[in-house]
Amino acid sequence: MRTAVRDDEYTIFGYKGKQVRDNIHAADVAKFIEEFYKAPRCGEVYNIGGGRSNSCSILEAIRMIEAAVGRPMRTRLESTPRVGDHICYISDISKAKAHFPAWDLAWNLEGILGDLISYWQEEEQRGNGDF
Repeated sequence: MRTAVRDDEYTIFGYKGKQVRDNIHAADVAKFIEEFYKAPRCGEVYNIGGGRSNSCSILEAIRMIEAAVGRPMRTRLESTPRVGDHICYISDISKAKAHFPAWDLAWNLEGILGDLISYWQEEEQRGNGDF
């Protein structure tokens, strides 16, 4: 988001930008922690992420960001992927949702991207050039 707002060049590492990630807003993570705190389940392990509904490829994210900021992003493709990177990661959040029915994702992908863009635009307006 920072590179889009500042009109800097963004480097896509490997897989031609087709790698998929799920995305979760910090508020949704905090809400899960709150629900766990209220009714802890000792010894359980949970995957917390955006799940399938909040997943997209790097290229899809770039297109959404471009639409939100109103201009194309400057990108560069580095053919070598980052060490340890994987092509697709989507969290299975079904166990977390089953154990904590009061918890669900409140933020969708468009909301997450919009919130990040707003933050970086505000930082730019404040003159935080080193952000």
